[in-house]
Amino acid sequence: MTTATTARRTAVRRAAAALAVSAVFGVAAAPAATAAPASTTPPPSAAPLPSGLFGTSDPAYDGVWRQSLALLAQDTAGLTPAGKAVDWLTAQQCADGAFPSYRADVSRPCDAKVLRDSNATAAAVQALTATGGAERSVTKAVGWLKSVQNADGGWSYNPGGASDANSTSVVIGALVAAGAKPEAVTSAKGGKSPYDALLTFARPCGGADGGAFVYQPRMPGAIGDSTAAAVTAAHGLGLAPKAGTATGAGTAAAGCDKAAKDLKGAAGNGAAYLTAATAKSGHLLTAPMPGAEDSAPKPDFGNTADAVVALAVQGRTEQARKSLTWLEGNAAAWAKQSGPAAYAQLIFAARAAGGDPKDFGGTDLVAALTATGPTPEPSASASGDEKKKEEKKDSGPNMWWIVGAFFAASAGAGFLFSGRRKPRS
Repeated sequence: MTTATTARRTAVRRAAAALAVSAVFGVAAAPAATAAPASTTPPPSAAPLPSGLFGTSDPAYDGVWRQSLALLAQDTAGLTPAGKAVDWLTAQQCADGAFPSYRADVSRPCDAKVLRDSNATAAAVQALTATGGAERSVTKAVGWLKSVQNADGGWSYNPGGASDANSTSVVIGALVAAGAKPEAVTSAKGGKSPYDALLTFARPCGGADGGAFVYQPRMPGAIGDSTAAAVTAAHGLGLAPKAGTATGAGTAAAGCDKAAKDLKGAAGNGAAYLTAATAKSGHLLTAPMPGAEDSAPKPDFGNTADAVVALAVQGRTEQARKSLTWLEGNAAAWAKQSGPAAYAQLIFAARAAGGDPKDFGGTDLVAALTATGPTPEPSASASGDEKKKEEKKDSGPNMWWIVGAFFAASAGAGFLFSGRRKPRS
């Protein structure tokens, strides 16, 4: 495993636990990469980060991802993201339509050394579609995603690798956001759709991981993560589904269906796996870092948030709310330490399961997210309110006292006061 891939996983959400360095390390979230050559793009300098960027940590491996999630979360909360925040994201795009994980110097064109990132690109599509006004960027990004689709219908983290459940899922969300039908986006070789690929990651019933979706068949990965992503994508939904958008059916008592053969059945089985995995404690677990003194598994906040979304869209409302309640009582410190993407994940979970992101166990997630980046644009209603305040101020008692004094002074001099302006000569 390369240093670049390992570092990326420490900053991002998706991880493949089949390898020793694959655990999610308690920080928020971009999908895990497959093993890929390390990028030769120079790391960012120690210069101050751009003012349009969310977060203060090194953006080398998750800049575009966390920015996209932050913008999407603000939009779902009814805010208009700052123009410079949207501009920062669009400037990261390469001429071919792809987004890398991060470009420190956007004045330099992307060359072959800049690793294109399907996950960053798909997240950016969802964010830019939501915020609006970047149709050309979205069209180019979707075109690039289609151009690097694998023969099995799926996507890898970086082009050229084997398809994985996480990358395929986030791209499905991007296609839907951009108005495309995933089932109609088929590979040039094989004619397979993303849904065809997604089904290949589903495990049959039986055993500890029965019904789950694996990251890749030969590299199971953090199964709770890939399962949550795949269940949501199987319903044609992206990173931020609305409450009440459940298209699946399921109850806490329903287990893995051995007779399930299609993607709909596989999604139901995936939700059954997540229900069982979170039933006792309310949360998923992550393995400790290699060499850690404490070898006990720890709560996995980010993937639990994703599981809440998946359970909600599958219609397993009871378990989704149970896990959401656990997050409300335990995730605030994790989000504060982890930054924008973590706050966004919790906002998505609250939104999907019917919670209140502005009162999340006593934390206003929207305000906390906003504090990590540029101030949103004032809303139309807020602008109107400010205008009314100014008008009221201008017409207050002091103004009328001045007008009255003017009349009194001008009367003796024989001046005629008129409300009309004199025409210019």
